[in-house]
Amino acid sequence: MSIEAKWKANQDKAAFLKTFPGLLSSWEHTVGQTVEHVAPLGTDNGTAMIVFSNATFVVAPPVTIEPRDLKAGLSAGRTALEPKYPQAFAEYDRLSMLDQEAGRKARMENILGAITNNLDHIPELKDHIRTLVQTWDQDVD
Repeated sequence: MSIEAKWKANQDKAAFLKTFPGLLSSWEHTVGQTVEHVAPLGTDNGTAMIVFSNATFVVAPPVTIEPRDLKAGLSAGRTALEPKYPQAFAEYDRLSMLDQEAGRKARMENILGAITNNLDHIPELKDHIRTLVQTWDQDVD
């Protein structure tokens, strides 16, 4: 068999797999479906086959516990989940506000530290800061 024939056979197989009967092409098609079976694929990446009771299926990525993905997921699913877990969402909101405030204070400390550490090395820095503060004070008046 030639390399071209092998390549064509592989392409044909891949095209068929993407149109396999029962394969769902988006997560939206799984809404309302009942999971019948979950079969890990045995790979190190945690991928699994999810088979629904109507014989449709998806190959799913691993369940993720990365905070950024969980944050996005909780945001997307908040409407459906918050009524079931109101205390958890309240605690998440409280911790998020604390995190934002801590980040704001840390940025302020970094700026003030940079100014303090550079005053001796950049004498004109004080004049620039005074001018900046005067500009702010004029904006308030």
